[in-house]
Amino acid sequence: MNTLSLYLQAILYIAAGVNHFINPKPYLALMPPYLPAHAQLVVVSGIAEIVLGIGLLFPATRSVSAWGLMLLLIAVFPANVFMAMSSRFKKIPAWLRWARLPLQGLLIWWAYKYT
Repeated sequence: MNTLSLYLQAILYIAAGVNHFINPKPYLALMPPYLPAHAQLVVVSGIAEIVLGIGLLFPATRSVSAWGLMLLLIAVFPANVFMAMSSRFKKIPAWLRWARLPLQGLLIWWAYKYT
């Protein structure tokens, strides 16, 4: 089960990272207005997810990648708060927007298991 969890997490981040390039529009919409260079931040976060997701697959880089993912999840947390509070996302139910916030904690815990 631990191996399945590890591979599932790696695939999740790799797929999410690739999606930054295939479909960047939702990621751009999540960017709080006070952040500069939205397109570049989407690219950087997509690359980070891909690299860190791949890094989880190898014992030599697993711990560093897990720490990197935890830092990335903390770094993108303001975008999730922006989404929860913004009227820009009215099509998404408020409960779902707010549910993403504690989900970040669960994702951090999941990554921590591999440090």
